[in-house]
Amino acid sequence: MRRLAARGERLTVGALPWVAPVYRAMPQVTEVIEFPFAHGGLQFKARRAIAKQLSGQFDTAYVLPNSLKSALLPFLASIPRRVGYLGESRVGLLTHRLKNPKNKPPMVAFYSALSGETLQEPDRPQLHIADSDVEKCLRGLGLWRGAYVVFAPGAEFGPAKRWPAAHFAALAAQLITQLDVLVVLLGSGKEAALCDEIAVPVNASTPGRCLNLAGKTALPQALSLIAGSRSVVSNDSGLMHVAAALGVPQVAVFGSSSPLHTPPLNDQAVVLWLKNDAAYQPPLDCAPCFERDCPLGHTRCLNDINAAQVLGALTTAVRPVAVPQ
Repeated sequence: MRRLAARGERLTVGALPWVAPVYRAMPQVTEVIEFPFAHGGLQFKARRAIAKQLSGQFDTAYVLPNSLKSALLPFLASIPRRVGYLGESRVGLLTHRLKNPKNKPPMVAFYSALSGETLQEPDRPQLHIADSDVEKCLRGLGLWRGAYVVFAPGAEFGPAKRWPAAHFAALAAQLITQLDVLVVLLGSGKEAALCDEIAVPVNASTPGRCLNLAGKTALPQALSLIAGSRSVVSNDSGLMHVAAALGVPQVAVFGSSSPLHTPPLNDQAVVLWLKNDAAYQPPLDCAPCFERDCPLGHTRCLNDINAAQVLGALTTAVRPVAVPQ
């Protein structure tokens, strides 16, 4: 988005409602169109109806997903220039086609290539949340800036990307007692039970100090909560990238995936990945496997990262607590 906007392109993003707030927080995006598509299925009639509304409005379409249905709408809207990667038999739907790389390049380079420019160095993502929106959100929850740490313990892809809930709980207990902060848990409704595995034992010993908001906040609220936090601890997930784009101090725990592929592009980020730890023995020859579940059944890549390691990483980059007067 930053590359396209810098060369004068006016950007409209078509997105599903659940992710649309992220694009609205991108300063380079002029307009966001929410697509009413359900997960799965071609939904041809719905795509054709929206394509008819968009016809004649755009010069170029950048199709980021590799699916056929993603390329169908720009084709039906007769957008003259349609750029994307080859995939799912959509040769005729795109006018400018890039070959998918055989290895797994950094995702920033992967998408930046659609601009037609060679990426010299990674661009730092940037999201902007208005201070008034942050303050309104925090007031509604009885929180204040810098007085809490956000945990994002979920990862949609699968368990092989999730640091164990017991480890998160141990870290929360240490943060609460040592730094006198609250811990706020964020995630989707599907992750509420996972977050309960963290919140329940922590609140049993320190009542009310661990707030489980999984499934209780819309994405704009989650963005504001991250923007106002002291720091963020997460797996390799969407909220990890949100924290990076907001420039929040963060620790990202990697397991089956690779920070060489999807790193948090944030100067205040610390990545913990045992694959890169020369002192860790025996070496993790199996990593990164990019599997949903550990094929070997031990998930050492995550289980062997303890709470003390994450706490140590957090102390290298934290925000001062801003206690209201």
